[in-house]
Parts: sequence; structure tokens; C-alpha cells
Amino acid sequence: MLDNYEIIPVPTRILTIHDNIVEAIIEYGADKIGPNDVICSAESVVAITQGRAKRPEDFKPCFLAKVLSQLFPSRGSIAGWNSMQSLMDAEGKYRVLLAVICGFFAKCFGKAGVFYQMAGEQARLIDDVTGTMPPYDKHIVYGPDHPEKVAEAIKLATGCYGAAIADVNDLKRSCVLGVSEGVDPRLVEKILIDNPFGNASQKTPICIIKNYKK
Repeated sequence: MLDNYEIIPVPTRILTIHDNIVEAIIEYGADKIGPNDVICSAESVVAITQGRAKRPEDFKPCFLAKVLSQLFPSRGSIAGWNSMQSLMDAEGKYRVLLAVICGFFAKCFGKAGVFYQMAGEQARLIDDVTGTMPPYDKHIVYGPDHPEKVAEAIKLATGCYGAAIADVNDLKRSCVLGVSEGVDPRLVEKILIDNPFGNASQKTPICIIKNYKK
């Protein structure tokens, strides 16, 4: 069933805080968008255009951030002092501390994922340095603000069937953060599972699911 969906990557230049994601989609993808299509944007690009990227040196990690960051795998997005501090700034340090404690005891009883359920949305969405496209691979990037409103704005401006903001990687992790009305987020996650986005040298942070509405 999923093989029936054609995905068209949309090349762009590097998008920055000076860009508007809706205007960029129109500029680079208008000639490829049809009325039955769903436009998908990588969540990190939406966040960057919203100004939600910060340099690591902008953070002043507290003692608690330094301690808790050591409890996470070294390749994780909150394993660094600054990225852990960024999470505490976004969600509150006591919430993060409580989530760590509860997550530890839950793991002792064989239940995983409790920390990410309790620590707030940004615990899943923060990208540490090297986690996104150059030149923002030197930044810590928060998850996007109001992704559903962004998706609705994309739909309204382009005349497409719908839009989605998604967090997808090459490890077959696909998570839709926000969609416009009428779009099934679980179906879009399955369609995007092989990560059609190219956030590095490909510069294709936008893609179009052709004829989503059959």
C-alpha cells in the first residue's frame, strides 16, 4: 500500500532565521505541488526559521545539568552539559530531575521510556550539535513551536490537500509533530519511514507526498 505513494524531495538553499518556512515552500516547491498532495517539512528546519537554534556557549550549565547529562548515552541528544541545560531551561529543572528519578526506577522494573514521557516534549525533540544541517550543526536546536499551526499555514498558502511537520531519521524513527486538518499523522509516519529528507548537503528539508488524497 505504501509503495503507491510517490515522494518528491524539494531542494532549497540553506534556510535560516531570516526565512519563513511557508514562503520558502512556495518559492522552491510551488511548481511541484498539487491539490491532492501533502507537503512535509523536517521539524528542525521549521524550528530554525522560528529562531529556536542557540549556540552552546549561550548556555550556562548548572551543577545538576552536568550530573544528569552523564546518565545518558554519549551519542544521545541530551548527553552534553549544554543540551541538558537547554532541556532544563525549556521544561524546568525539577521536572527533568523527577523524570530522571522515575525513569531510573521504572527501568529497574523493566519499563523503558518513562523519562521521555515525563520530562516534556523537548526531551524528545532537542537536537544537540551535529544533530542537524550545516551551519546549524554547531547549534542546539529545540523542537518547533506550534507545529500544527505551521502545517495549517502551509496548507492555506499553497492550496495543497494538507501538510505535516515531521521528525524523521535514518534509524527508521518517524514521528509527526503536527498536521493540518484531514491528514492522518500515523499514515504519514509510515510513508516517511525511510527518511526522504536530506538535511545535509542534499538541502532537501521539504518533500511532497504526491496524490495523498486518492
